[in-house]
Amino acid sequence: MDKSIEETEAEIIEEFSMFDDAFDKLGYLIDIGKSNKPLQEDLRTAERLIKGCQANVWLHSELKEGKVYYSADADADYARGLVTMMIRVLSGHTPEEIMKAQLGFIETIGFSSMLSMKRAGGLASMIKQMKLDALAYKARG
Repeated sequence: MDKSIEETEAEIIEEFSMFDDAFDKLGYLIDIGKSNKPLQEDLRTAERLIKGCQANVWLHSELKEGKVYYSADADADYARGLVTMMIRVLSGHTPEEIMKAQLGFIETIGFSSMLSMKRAGGLASMIKQMKLDALAYKARG
């Protein structure tokens, strides 16, 4: 059985709870990004760039058997970590599940207060684009 979005969020909260300070949490976030498989060069296009991110972040999505799968890459370590974490949470779920996801784990692990305004805006832009992609797949029916 695949994990629900909420179960994955709980796992991430537990992982980040091992770290006491923001510096260690950001270090762990960068480590998460190192597990990301680089996006194919032909998918790193201007259309796939997420607007609103300080770093260049490319997001690709596809619908397979009713579920949305994301892949992404970034040219900054923290942004790669953020997008890798969001892929872990949202990829492999139906468009409806993705659109309904509350993503409260971001607040729980302290990212809302840890990230600079621009980085927090970039994270919001990533989430918005992932949900927009899910909405587009849902609309296509």
